[in-house]
Amino acid sequence: MKLKNHLSIKDLIKVFVVCSVLLIVGCAEPIEKSDNSRKSESSDDALIESAIDLSGKTIGYCSPTLNAPYYQALLQSIKETTEKNGMTFLSADGQDDINKQVAAVEDLITKGVDALLLNPKDPDALVGVTKLAKAAGIPVFIIDSSIDPSAEYVTTIQSNNLANGELAGEWLAKKFGKEKMNIALLSGNAGNPVGRTRKQGLLQGISEEQLRSLGYIDLNIQTQAYTDWSYAGGLQAMEDILVAHPDINVVITESDVCVLGAIKAIAQAGKTDDILIVAGADGQKEAIKYIMETDFYGCTAMNSPVQIGKNAVIYAIQYMNGKKDFSKTSFTAPLLITKENAAQYYNPNALF
Repeated sequence: MKLKNHLSIKDLIKVFVVCSVLLIVGCAEPIEKSDNSRKSESSDDALIESAIDLSGKTIGYCSPTLNAPYYQALLQSIKETTEKNGMTFLSADGQDDINKQVAAVEDLITKGVDALLLNPKDPDALVGVTKLAKAAGIPVFIIDSSIDPSAEYVTTIQSNNLANGELAGEWLAKKFGKEKMNIALLSGNAGNPVGRTRKQGLLQGISEEQLRSLGYIDLNIQTQAYTDWSYAGGLQAMEDILVAHPDINVVITESDVCVLGAIKAIAQAGKTDDILIVAGADGQKEAIKYIMETDFYGCTAMNSPVQIGKNAVIYAIQYMNGKKDFSKTSFTAPLLITKENAAQYYNPNALF
């Protein structure tokens, strides 16, 4: 193909500017505050530079459920960031039913979204729809949770569950020192990959700190119970644990939500002075308030739905601008919340 005319200097400058913007957008990682501050939970700073016109683009998001503050905050973050950047936002709710989530994702694919953000209820059951999306030319971004590696997706965006758990476990081991810990573990549900990683981090953090400071490991976990990631589940699990294991003095948990209901059972048993709670995630506002105002909730780790949602949209825009070399997992910065810094992250008006 022959050029009819030589480019003018002015045209060359325009080409250079456009290419430079594309290079910056294509290579840059999402910019996040190192402290994951919860004080300003808006997307006012989420206007993302793009070398292409985003006004005709559509972001689709499917949540496993909206029946929890975390999922509502994540949805709101994605919606605000998408719309602030001039794109259309479509959402679907899996309604805590795997078959409904599969159908909801299929509907978003049929509507022809330009990028699909997916928070899978199950790591295996959603593999098929990711392959349907790829066949339709739609990039898939897994957010918050995980999916089987056989799925077709660009990257997973989530908090650093292992590192956060390690920070919480290390804090606990330092707190107890040589004092005997009788531990109850409250988990979400069996087989959940995120919960498993958080649990692994907690146990690693405890073990490593004990080896460093004591020279031995005394990991005395007396029982584990599943809460189905719910207030009611935590309450029931803790009631049963206190009957079967009255000498429990530590509760470690994979999520704030697993233990918020358990606090009621602990209080009813008159044991708030006898039991210390440590969470591997999430930084939920109710948990932060307990940390600020009591001594029985020791720490939690930040799993910010606002930052995860924002990062997911940033990655989608980067993909649209030509970036393809994503790591398979992209983390937000790990952060431990204790009494010393809790006020910095407490926002009573936050959704989560």
